[in-house]
Amino acid sequence: MRVKQGSKLLGIATTLALSGAIGPALALSPGDTVDNFRLLDHTGASRQLYYLSDMKAVVLMAQGNGCEVVRKSLPEMQALRDKYRAQGVELLMINSNLADTRDAIEKEAKAQGIDLPILLDETQIIGESLGLKRNGELLVINTKGWKVAYRGPVSAGGTPYAANALDAVINATPVKTAQVDASKGKGCDLKFPEADRKQAHANISYEKTIAPMLIDNCVTCHRQGGIGPWQMTSYDMIKGFSPMIREVVRTERMPPWHADPHYNVFSNDRSLSKDEIKKLVHWIEAGSPRGGGSDPLKDLKKQWPEWALGEPDLIVEIPAFDVPATGVIPYQMPSADNPLGHDVWVRAVDFQPGDRTVLHHIIATMGSNAESVRDGGSLGGYVPGAGPMLLPAETGVLIKKDAKFFFQMHYTVSGKPARDVSRMGLYFRKDAPQYQMRSAVLLNPRLKIPANTKEHTESASKTFDHDVIVYNLLPHSHFRGKASDFIATYPDGRTETLLSVPNYDFNWQTTYELKTPKLLPAGTKVTHHTTWDNSAQNKANPDPNREVPWGQQTWDEMLYGVVRYRYVNESDAPTAPPAKVSQNSAE
Repeated sequence: MRVKQGSKLLGIATTLALSGAIGPALALSPGDTVDNFRLLDHTGASRQLYYLSDMKAVVLMAQGNGCEVVRKSLPEMQALRDKYRAQGVELLMINSNLADTRDAIEKEAKAQGIDLPILLDETQIIGESLGLKRNGELLVINTKGWKVAYRGPVSAGGTPYAANALDAVINATPVKTAQVDASKGKGCDLKFPEADRKQAHANISYEKTIAPMLIDNCVTCHRQGGIGPWQMTSYDMIKGFSPMIREVVRTERMPPWHADPHYNVFSNDRSLSKDEIKKLVHWIEAGSPRGGGSDPLKDLKKQWPEWALGEPDLIVEIPAFDVPATGVIPYQMPSADNPLGHDVWVRAVDFQPGDRTVLHHIIATMGSNAESVRDGGSLGGYVPGAGPMLLPAETGVLIKKDAKFFFQMHYTVSGKPARDVSRMGLYFRKDAPQYQMRSAVLLNPRLKIPANTKEHTESASKTFDHDVIVYNLLPHSHFRGKASDFIATYPDGRTETLLSVPNYDFNWQTTYELKTPKLLPAGTKVTHHTTWDNSAQNKANPDPNREVPWGQQTWDEMLYGVVRYRYVNESDAPTAPPAKVSQNSAE
């Protein structure tokens, strides 16, 4: 057995940065920095390494199905958790085995009694950066600086190396034995096919692979006039922002897509594929080589239309509003007259925000007056990153000739005065649709989120009395929103997750469009859960010391979910849309 004493060697990440590459390419040694990352665990929860900054240490063990070392080490890992949890230590596992599916990992966890979160490294880019060699090996990470304090097995030859390292980290003393060779065992070797292809990574083509990927997935926001904070206009811009790109991909901040892919497929999925993630990260870690050929970003001549679906049939200008430089702005509720003298069916709706720096969202509805909006219907809305609302071909929304348009406008100050003049574009059908699109709102206005609480969950439910087809789902909460889901409970007692958003981001209010609309038979109950993080670990939290109630402003909170659907038989529809359904509970 080979034992290595605490090392003061220059961190590999620093060495590679000096040589032009980014991120570790070899096994991290004691003293090296562990870069931040985010992964789902086998239960579907989102886990970010640097979120654990309130811990003193993080233990991360490589787990693989069938590895005898992991199975034998499990009691020791659980004992470490039980002993050190109260002292500020978090224990996690990470599975980087390409052969182990999420279902198989969940089955292994149940069979072996693994009650620790197992992170799913499905692209292997995290396991590669950690330099994992075999399952059963673990890292003790000191959260003060995110340095590796110990690397090796839980114990060996009767010596509790991991526990000794944790004691040293907790007491801020040197780790006497910082590295030990991990034991070999049946089914424990880890294989990283890309780890031996470093030269090939340096040959990934910017012209043919990276730039086209960015054009397809990123430039729509990162362009002149887009919502991105910088523009992808050339190789030089990408090279300069490469460290940031690597970080936001590893932490799943970009592209902005937050649905758990384990549940359903969505037609507006903005995420990169596993292959795209690997190519992009490996190219950056190889130093973002320019290579030969043209620069597709610099040569891009794409014209971005003012309206994504073309000129609308009707443009409704929302009354202008002057936003002050500072202060609190109550929700504005302007209205606009309907200039049409006849009924129309809408097939699509789009919005042009006037000033994105101050406009957070628009919710558009219609009705005969402000108090009877529910007797009309929803016309969707605008949120950052949203595209047009294009209704399925067989559906539409009816605007009656005597209807008015009503808008909920949420403004936030930007430090300087601004004037917002936003517009709504309506696209009409040529004939009446077979079905009318409808919306059900699931909300809980009685919520109370305890102060200094990392996870608090409440819910709202609706039972559908008739067969319906669900097309899309929208979860909404504010700065403390952490996760959301929609669960269908069928009449026979079965449950199905229609949508899970384990890493909710208030900055991206996404409507998730089901690629295959879902039939819910009569008697199906849909429950919408929201989980909030009202702790200091939530960097967006306005005040973790406050019990948070329902409220329209972002320092308060909401549990607000929208289900858009149609009746299977239009004859089942009521003569007027029902009032919003609200059934609340705390969990």
